[in-house]
Amino acid sequence: MGHECKGEAPISVEAARRLYERGGGGHDFDHVLRVLNLAVRIGEAEGADLAVVRTAALLHDVAESQDRDAHHHLGAQMARELLRDRPAEFVEAVAHAIAAHRFRADPAPRTLEAQVLSDADKLDAIGAIGIGRAFAYAGAHGSALWRAPWRAIADGAAEDAAKSRPAALGEGYTPVHEFVYKLDRIPERLYTPAARAIAAERRAFMQEFFDRLDREVSGDE
Repeated sequence: MGHECKGEAPISVEAARRLYERGGGGHDFDHVLRVLNLAVRIGEAEGADLAVVRTAALLHDVAESQDRDAHHHLGAQMARELLRDRPAEFVEAVAHAIAAHRFRADPAPRTLEAQVLSDADKLDAIGAIGIGRAFAYAGAHGSALWRAPWRAIADGAAEDAAKSRPAALGEGYTPVHEFVYKLDRIPERLYTPAARAIAAERRAFMQEFFDRLDREVSGDE
């Protein structure tokens, strides 16, 4: 596949930002920039086509405000229109990466570039950023910040899984539950070695944070 300007995206950060300011993307543009930086870091380590990676990262959430559940498909279509003057192979590579970036949604990422974008998007949900997002969401929705130690919640989650019981995601759900039921499981669902290495560090930080939180709540710290 030919590279666009030796790895540069045919759309600038400023041009992409204007697309989101017009109403695209329920995630704020800071999320897009974080995903862009992670995707380039992972893509460089894995030998991906950085022009595809950069372009797909800049456009991956552009349709999120139109339909959250289908924004990956709508975004792919928007990318095809925005990039219609570019080589067809490049356009389809970008469109596939956007269509395949969403967590637990079809299609699965078939190319290295799509796997890089998917991994970068998931990494932005964990680590210090992930903790901040979880607590910000809880505060905005009036949820309690803590109900039980995370390791106790994890033991309950494992028991539920063994007995095929539904996860306890209803009333009383806290950022600690979000960590146990979602954030701590994301590293296992990544594709690339580079992303898994980053995720290991972020997971260790999250576990350390929630251990500390449990000790502070109990007055042990």
